[in-house]
Amino acid sequence: MTLFIKNMVCARCERTIERLLSEAGLKVINLRLGQVEIAGELPSELLEKVRHLLRAEGFELLDDRTSRLIGQVKNLIVQEIHHEAQKPETMNFSDFLAKKTGHDYSHLSKLFSSVEGVTIEKYLIAQKIERVKELLVYDELTLSEIAFRLGYSSSQHLSNQFRQVTGMTPTEFKGSHGQGRRRLDEL
Repeated sequence: MTLFIKNMVCARCERTIERLLSEAGLKVINLRLGQVEIAGELPSELLEKVRHLLRAEGFELLDDRTSRLIGQVKNLIVQEIHHEAQKPETMNFSDFLAKKTGHDYSHLSKLFSSVEGVTIEKYLIAQKIERVKELLVYDELTLSEIAFRLGYSSSQHLSNQFRQVTGMTPTEFKGSHGQGRRRLDEL
């Protein structure tokens, strides 16, 4: 049986999910961002227990197809932005999402906007800006290196988008010592 889980955005989330399900007596077969495959079926009372355990840790069990698809889109974006080493400048996220989900991008876009109240593009930009904030706080890369890593055409393009979203320049943000960072599950 496969469970689809909302707000599962990092390796720590995966470890937490695995621990919670093991404590509930379930055998995890396969685990990746947004979903976990377990051995056998879940009786309704155990399913409710799992739902409660997940909710207590800030996760949510996704039941319907629409929620699962939206969760899958979000997880793909988070995975690409926060966990992949480098984005090619020419990477087309609409093609990427369509290929990975098996759904036409226009369908994904309409569905995502209607459920989330924001376009996939705006969600993607929000994720990129949070990643930029994280990398700025680490102070290990130059702005040009960050821009290249995240697939921006230039550091100026990154700076302009950063200012539009946050109201400050990357340098001003860096000077604020990371004030204003947001958790990924809040985006």
